[in-house]
Amino acid sequence: MQMNPLGRTGLMVSDLCLGTMTFGTQTPEQEAHRQIDRALEAGINFVDTAEMYPVNPVAKETVGRTEEIIGTWNAANRARRGDYILATKHSGEGMKHFRDGAPISSRTIPEAIENSLERLQTDYIDLYQFHWPNRGSYMFRQNWTYDPSPQRREEILDDMRDCLEALKAEVAGGRIRAFGLSNESAWGTAQWLRLAEEMGGPRVASVQNEYSLLCRLYDTDMAELSVQEEVGLMAFSPLGAGFLTGKYQGDAVPEGSRKSLNPGMGGRDSARVREAVAAYLDIARRHGLDPIHMALAWCRTRPFMMSAIFGATTFDQLEHALGAVEVTLNDEVLAEIDAAHRAHPMPY
Repeated sequence: MQMNPLGRTGLMVSDLCLGTMTFGTQTPEQEAHRQIDRALEAGINFVDTAEMYPVNPVAKETVGRTEEIIGTWNAANRARRGDYILATKHSGEGMKHFRDGAPISSRTIPEAIENSLERLQTDYIDLYQFHWPNRGSYMFRQNWTYDPSPQRREEILDDMRDCLEALKAEVAGGRIRAFGLSNESAWGTAQWLRLAEEMGGPRVASVQNEYSLLCRLYDTDMAELSVQEEVGLMAFSPLGAGFLTGKYQGDAVPEGSRKSLNPGMGGRDSARVREAVAAYLDIARRHGLDPIHMALAWCRTRPFMMSAIFGATTFDQLEHALGAVEVTLNDEVLAEIDAAHRAHPMPY
């Protein structure tokens, strides 16, 4: 397993990260524990979760359950807690199941960390991420109508300063080791970096944004920022929410799949997506590649990629995905992928 730096923290993380957002709904606790064991055995040292998980759907009755499941694994494996990097996230404004939907602030950060630590049954969180900006963002298909003009710059910067003060205290107290962003923009990330330098940290170590063959918004400004500032991408949905596996082609909806629970797939489902997927599946077929392995191996070729977060509803899916570690894409495959991207840009 290739290891990459987690920003400038000195920590190293595997280039595949175990995603856990199905733990507690689609994936029961015993199966989830088995997945953690297998991922660590395979050389993965990076596990990502969030206080709002599980999803499909997010519900008042289940929020926090994923952290609890990881917590019972931690409790049963105390000696192994140092074997992996644990990342979780603070939900933001509008998440009604936590803190009445309050935005992230110096008031909410200590409480959110305390609750996550209790559920996770650990004394520290390696990477603490803000799940989305208080000001909102263009993620989750909002890029089509994104308008930042109502934002007030000084209010945003004051909010960032307030949060950084709280994060500094948490790092000093040893409850978190590093700070990361999620669903962020180039401008937002640059401001967090600038203010952290002014205030003495903590410096942004990573950005977790959606990225796959089907969603390449990160390829321009964010790519440059990642490389120049050493803030790597944690790519979520590197399999295009399952579309790149091919399992949804021909209007198929496998039982128990995400699409069976969320028919619109968060705005991802369309005829254009199926056309793009068909192009990538064709490349994989002609070159004798498994499409899952091709999609994950391609992520490893990107110059800004720190780790690709893949989730598996079942143990068999996890085992299959791990085969991507052995796959290297040749120049011919990469050129055909580039051509497919030009023919099918931004399918969702």
